[in-house]
Amino acid sequence: MTNKQTSIESVLKRMKKLKVGQCVDMRSYKRNRSVVVVCCGEDSFRVVEDGFYQEVWENQSADKVKRLLKTLLKKEFPRSNKIRLYTLDSYEDANVNRMAHGAGRYGETCPTKKVAD
Repeated sequence: MTNKQTSIESVLKRMKKLKVGQCVDMRSYKRNRSVVVVCCGEDSFRVVEDGFYQEVWENQSADKVKRLLKTLLKKEFPRSNKIRLYTLDSYEDANVNRMAHGAGRYGETCPTKKVAD
């Protein structure tokens, strides 16, 4: 968990170390809202907003990502003081940490139960 004020600098540092396909996942304390930055190339990133609003920005440079994160932090985490940061190997791993209403530990909505015949 990092402070909201220093989280953009932390994300930018992590973005420099990312390989293609890896991502930085920013989450609220309850893990119900997220902003994910996915590395698509040398200076090409995709930003995925999934919270109050759902939107995707493709082919963003590091400078554009910095400006975009400033607005997204205000929009998605308005009352948060701390933000969870994860560095993940793929974007598909980002949904593992999602905790929605009624979701299980890994985001499954309803675990299947075996019924005896």
